[in-house]
Amino acid sequence: MNLDKIDKISDNLFIQAVDLIETAKRNIVRNVNNNMVHTYFGIGKMIVEEEQNGELRAEYGTQLMKNLSVKLLNRYKTGYSQRNIEQMRQFYIAFTKAQTVSAELVEDNKTVKKIEFQLSWSHYLLLMRIQDTDERKFYEIESITNGWGVRELKRQFESALYQRLVLSKYKDSIKQLARQGQIIENSDDIIKEPYILEFTGFPEHATYSENELENALINKLEHFLLELGKGFTYVARQKRFSFDERHFYIDLVFYNRLLRCFVLIDLKIGDLKHQDIGQMQMYVNYYDRYVKLPEENKTVGIILCRDKSDILVEITLPTDNDQIFASRYQTVLPSKEELKQLIEIQNQ
Repeated sequence: MNLDKIDKISDNLFIQAVDLIETAKRNIVRNVNNNMVHTYFGIGKMIVEEEQNGELRAEYGTQLMKNLSVKLLNRYKTGYSQRNIEQMRQFYIAFTKAQTVSAELVEDNKTVKKIEFQLSWSHYLLLMRIQDTDERKFYEIESITNGWGVRELKRQFESALYQRLVLSKYKDSIKQLARQGQIIENSDDIIKEPYILEFTGFPEHATYSENELENALINKLEHFLLELGKGFTYVARQKRFSFDERHFYIDLVFYNRLLRCFVLIDLKIGDLKHQDIGQMQMYVNYYDRYVKLPEENKTVGIILCRDKSDILVEITLPTDNDQIFASRYQTVLPSKEELKQLIEIQNQ
């Protein structure tokens, strides 16, 4: 065997070894985080159970946590300030009713549920701020399934992803968000109302062109893909197609791997007009007839606009429409109160 062949083999082994080592390192970090979260949950449990035996619960509990903090810091130096101890107690209270992801285990020939914590302590510190248990469960599931870091989780929470998906769903399917997270099965599952594009940096009521908005989205493509949601991959911008010696340009083209279809996006900086819907219908028809493969699903078109008339959209589109959607967008984060009011109106 010559030296060149040995070098090639050793290079291949090196790549495989690095992959194995890096995977092991990630697993070690994951296991350390997992053990730490379970430990904090256990400490919180002990504090709450001890408090329940006290006569003056609030005063007794505060002193108990203060004393415990002093003793633990004496031994472990860091990580057990009174504030941290209080957060452990809050963690147990928030998640004690198995309102987190759980697993079924068999113990003594009986099936029992055991609470599992698959995220970091930093994730749970943020999740504990969410009072609504359905909303909290949704964000936990989405963080696990999508591999969101704390930064992504914070952005999705602050942009009210849960409330925006609620606005897009029928009443009987809202609970599914808390049980399973966002499930992508049909074209309307990928639609949000509104889309939040705060990462573009455009102030509210700012003056900008459609081209400037498009540039901002492409420059922040990673952020835009996070806002679009699961399964999206970028394909093209200003995608040209032609017929009868006329050229047409689609602002943005994506592909959704879960739906197995193209998703075309047209940007409108003003109010939606019926001509905009007709234009998107032409784009979608072209892709369905000349671009998509036979085994792929029907193309979806999304018109992002500053404002729209729901009645205009309803009258313009066929009653069985499942391809063309119009959604508002905002370049600033909405308040939770604004979205709650919209949800209340929808549920009336």
